[in-house]
Amino acid sequence: MISKLFRSVVVASLLLGTAGGAMAQGKSVMVGGAPMYASKTIAENAPNAKNLKTLVAAVKAAGLVKTLDGKGPFTVFAPDDKAFAKLPAGTVEMLVKPENKAMLTKILTYHVVPAKATAEAAMKMIKDDGGKHVVKTVEGETLTLAMKGKKLTITDAKGNVATVTQADVMQKNGVVHVIDTVLMP
Repeated sequence: MISKLFRSVVVASLLLGTAGGAMAQGKSVMVGGAPMYASKTIAENAPNAKNLKTLVAAVKAAGLVKTLDGKGPFTVFAPDDKAFAKLPAGTVEMLVKPENKAMLTKILTYHVVPAKATAEAAMKMIKDDGGKHVVKTVEGETLTLAMKGKKLTITDAKGNVATVTQADVMQKNGVVHVIDTVLMP
């Protein structure tokens, strides 16, 4: 157990150095038709992506914008609008109501890991751990990372499986991996 934790910390530290090089070069990738700049925070970039509008609205409703504008580092598994559309009708509307802020915050922070991990690093940890790697979220529960062919998958506490559709969107305070399913604690 200690060796796995140590390895995760070492890998995360190495990733920070690698990501810093990309930031210095000012590289950006496109998400939802908008450039995501490595020199900006997650909170600064995400509102520009046309395919993350529901997530951005939920983050605002939960009062988490300031957090995602913070120092980090964060790895965010960001459900796109199609992922939110797969939820039962009325779910998003119910969750963004002020009286459901605690539940919404729990769900959103379940999508965040307090580290900066690229897909390559995650795949290495999965391989090193025999096919699955468990990570603890900011919310406090765990997610299980695995591979399905060449695709990175995330399994939540309820058994739902999300696939990373766009990996390694580097940000000033972390990395975003766009996913196709909303994860539930």
